[in-house]
Amino acid sequence: MEWVKRDTDSTLVREISSHYGIDLLMASIFVRRGIVDPADIKFYLEDDLRFLHNPFLFSSLEDLIDRIYAAKEEEERVLVFGDRDVDGITATVLLVSALKEFGISVSWALPAGNDPYGLTKQVVDRFHEVGGTLLITVDCGISNHEEIRYAATKGIDTIVIDHHNPQETLPEAVVIINPKINDSGYPYRDLCGCGVVSKVVWALRFSSTELYNHPLCLLCAWPGNDSVVIEAVKLQNLVIQDRILENLIPGMVKLDNTRLFSFLNNCEVLTYNSSEQTKLLRQVFGNKVDINLIDLAPALEKYFPSLAGLSLLKIREKSRIAKYSETLPTELDVLVNLFTSYYFKKHEKVFHRYLEDLDLVALGTIADLMPLKNENRILVKQGIQVLNSTKRKGLKELMIKQNLLGNRLSTVDIGWQITPVLNATGRMGVPERAVELFFSEDDADRERLVETILGLNRDRKKLGDELWEKIFPKAKKSAADFQGKFVFIADSSIQRGVTGILASRLVNYFNSPALVVALLEDKGVGSMRTVKGIPVGKFLELCSDLFLDYGGHDSAAGFSFSLEKFKDLEKRIPEVLESLDWVKALEEPLEIDAELPLDYLTPDLINIVEKFEPYGEESQPLLFLVKGIRIDSLDLVGKTEKQHVKMLLDTGKYKWPALYWNQAERVNRDLFAGDTLDIVFRLGRNYFQNKETLQLTLVDVKK
Repeated sequence: MEWVKRDTDSTLVREISSHYGIDLLMASIFVRRGIVDPADIKFYLEDDLRFLHNPFLFSSLEDLIDRIYAAKEEEERVLVFGDRDVDGITATVLLVSALKEFGISVSWALPAGNDPYGLTKQVVDRFHEVGGTLLITVDCGISNHEEIRYAATKGIDTIVIDHHNPQETLPEAVVIINPKINDSGYPYRDLCGCGVVSKVVWALRFSSTELYNHPLCLLCAWPGNDSVVIEAVKLQNLVIQDRILENLIPGMVKLDNTRLFSFLNNCEVLTYNSSEQTKLLRQVFGNKVDINLIDLAPALEKYFPSLAGLSLLKIREKSRIAKYSETLPTELDVLVNLFTSYYFKKHEKVFHRYLEDLDLVALGTIADLMPLKNENRILVKQGIQVLNSTKRKGLKELMIKQNLLGNRLSTVDIGWQITPVLNATGRMGVPERAVELFFSEDDADRERLVETILGLNRDRKKLGDELWEKIFPKAKKSAADFQGKFVFIADSSIQRGVTGILASRLVNYFNSPALVVALLEDKGVGSMRTVKGIPVGKFLELCSDLFLDYGGHDSAAGFSFSLEKFKDLEKRIPEVLESLDWVKALEEPLEIDAELPLDYLTPDLINIVEKFEPYGEESQPLLFLVKGIRIDSLDLVGKTEKQHVKMLLDTGKYKWPALYWNQAERVNRDLFAGDTLDIVFRLGRNYFQNKETLQLTLVDVKK
């Protein structure tokens, strides 16, 4: 395997180290990974909720809140309909909980058994029969055009809260909240479904505060060259709506002849140190002008005593937020940030509730393989902290059974021992069991549900293994037929709930896109997974005329079709592959984050590793290179077969336990005790028999 260590700009490394107050090793890793923009670095160094994007950047969010208020006032029946996977399950739990808290009469439903993905007319009919009038889809709905039109004929409004890729036309819902639609207004597209729901819930709770839909202006004035500079912004729901800058010479213009007059008219005007600001304004417009400014300084000093007596310029020097600005923030920028921080502090209980929701958001983000970039980093980082001491009784019961309670959780723990277990409920056709676990208040009921869910997971594994053995010969033939560019499997013995698992397993084995279809009695249901750099969207579009429905992400998607279209699909696949000119992804080299001298391999290195957490999709664990390390001893380990190598590596000052997976055949062939190696490794914590140790995981070694 090739090892690659990119060159870095040493000047840029030093600048980043100095500006952000981090050591040179961490700065060099940022540069080597291409993380150099302040907006990107921010999400690695900060975990404060103030750094998240404001939910009201969604252009239709106020319409959604208005519709929910109307439902509350009219005592309407509301249905939350989610998806059967972890993201859909957590999104359902979160929204149902929030609507109940808000006083809404709400029920929930998920696809069960062989129900298709997304909303169906049967769900609409059942909801109509009980007098339902507002249906909210979560983690689905963006492709349910016909079903949403059908709901409207029954007098049911539909709100879509989703994150899947939209088709060319959008469904005729009363409101759509999806960061991937063109005019969403939201600056980050890769939230999971539960993440999008969390933004809606945040906004719903914000709507109970006095600032909801209450426009106000923030103003700052300062002396210029023979002039006074006046800058103001309009805020609504803590989002900047408009901005103005005037440079005025004293005595040369009346207030009502300036743009400032109409900008400030009919709006509360807030400032910092109102006496000084009023003095500057009177200098420009004269003493007869009625100027009514609200001074924020007393309120800010109450909540942030360390600011007492400081000017905005002095506060800027201490500001963490200012550190991540592309340009030097103005005094008004500082005031806007201060006001936002003050509002968070004033309504701490409201925003603390959002923090408590992030365990669900972390589960959904990790399970749905969302990129751990941008605000997803803060959402998952904080969510894992909440999970570490979760108050959700059902989740705690599951974590006890999985021997996770009390451990310092990582994305690996969650992605291997929590989300697959919850996912098994949907894959085995009973996702409602997972929702019931989250909502149950009875100890015995929760214990029963956990045992049921763990049993479903065992059944899912067994079914997956059995089907893998059955389809593998066909998969090898398919890969050969497509010259290694694609794998296509369709079989009547495949259950629809495991098509995604099998497709992922095929991708990992053949390193090419894979499509697995379950042939049911009346239709086919398919899941497609792909490799890095080959999105599935274009493939689905070119086959869309054959599908009853389809949707998904860039790397994973699903669809269904009438069985009469199966032959057409088989014929279409080679044509589509030829038109797309897909090339099989080559084995990627190992990208080294840092080469360390032997004396740098100390326990303190874990501090650097953990500053780059959480790890996951598009944020892989750090890879270090160390040359000339000696094997002190080595043994073979494994639960059933001794397939792995356990080593003790000697730096001279420290001895490190290390694991080298699936390399047992190399022992006493080209790996011997006493050998000196160059190693590429990851560093992490190992928990065994309630004891925590640091451990190297070897990725590749060379003599």
